[in-house]
Amino acid sequence: MPSIQIATELEQLAQREIVERGVAPAAVVGVARWTGDGWTTHAGAAGSTGLGRVTSLETVFDLASVTKPFVAVCLARLVERRALTFETPLGALVPECRGGPSASATLELLGCHRAGLAAHGALFEPLLRGRAICREAALRTAASLRHDELPSGAEAGGHPPVYSDLGYLLLGEALACAARMPLDELLAREVCAPIGSRATSARRWLSAGEQFWERVAPTERVPFRGGLVRGVVHDENAWAMSGHAVSGHAGLFGRVSDVLSLGTALLDAAAERRGGFLSRTTLARLVRERPGGTLRLGFDGKSETGSSAGPSAGPLTFGHLGFTGTSVWCDPVADAVTVLLTNRVCPTRLNSAIREARPRVHEALFAFGRSLDGVGARDITD
Repeated sequence: MPSIQIATELEQLAQREIVERGVAPAAVVGVARWTGDGWTTHAGAAGSTGLGRVTSLETVFDLASVTKPFVAVCLARLVERRALTFETPLGALVPECRGGPSASATLELLGCHRAGLAAHGALFEPLLRGRAICREAALRTAASLRHDELPSGAEAGGHPPVYSDLGYLLLGEALACAARMPLDELLAREVCAPIGSRATSARRWLSAGEQFWERVAPTERVPFRGGLVRGVVHDENAWAMSGHAVSGHAGLFGRVSDVLSLGTALLDAAAERRGGFLSRTTLARLVRERPGGTLRLGFDGKSETGSSAGPSAGPLTFGHLGFTGTSVWCDPVADAVTVLLTNRVCPTRLNSAIREARPRVHEALFAFGRSLDGVGARDITD
């Protein structure tokens, strides 16, 4: 990833569309576009993260479900190295899932939300009563929570799609078991280090000793967790299952450059510009259209109407949203990546203004990318 240029126009976009509209107290937006000679990258920040600190390009955000694309790419990298296959069943890797209703679910079906699992389950519930959870029992529970409206048999491509955090929680556990190492360390080795992204778990940010507590944007006020959540994952199941580490569905923290690095690496793979990270064939398997909806393996596609990517994003655009107010979209035709990072759940998740803001912001980012002329930009060191 080249150095990022701070663009006044993007600072104004973040201020106008996110901070002033009450979507979130902190926001960073960014766009990277391949210009033929390399990637040109611009970003802007607005708002405050508390503790007397203004938001900057170095502000770290809870990426929430934007963790999922990193996990899917990790799966793909392990498949390319023949450490496992897309068809490897969950039960072959996770002992707690053997003999259960999801034992035969393949890693691919888990990753594309077609393994028949329910969308969510309150695995963290014992914490509400002041009790610790049994991780092994929680894994068995997660694998047993099936979708209520499942047909009697799975279709050729798996069950009908149901977006499932449980599926990704189990996928992350499977990858960690296969590699015999914690998931955050595996993601660092397989995904982030090769592309120059520093997105990682809270515990790895803390161990780096880089003022993580001061740099991270807070999320929600949660009474049972002691008030304002800052520097620990917002998602309750990820917190219960992994603490300061990472679960398959949530737990990564990163800056705008860290997410842009993933997007540009994927578009490099699509255009066969980056050798050794991920092949074009494997990426195509991740992002190809699948029956029953827009959900891909690790990504979502652009819906025909109302996509948060904005109306100008091409039909092959793929990306992901995060509950805390994060999103990334990659358009392989335009060769552009757009990123929006906010803490829209601060101080409460009941604020839903992000739904209207996302398509406006991403549309503006794609438009800016198409006309990159260094408008109001100044170079900074990444």
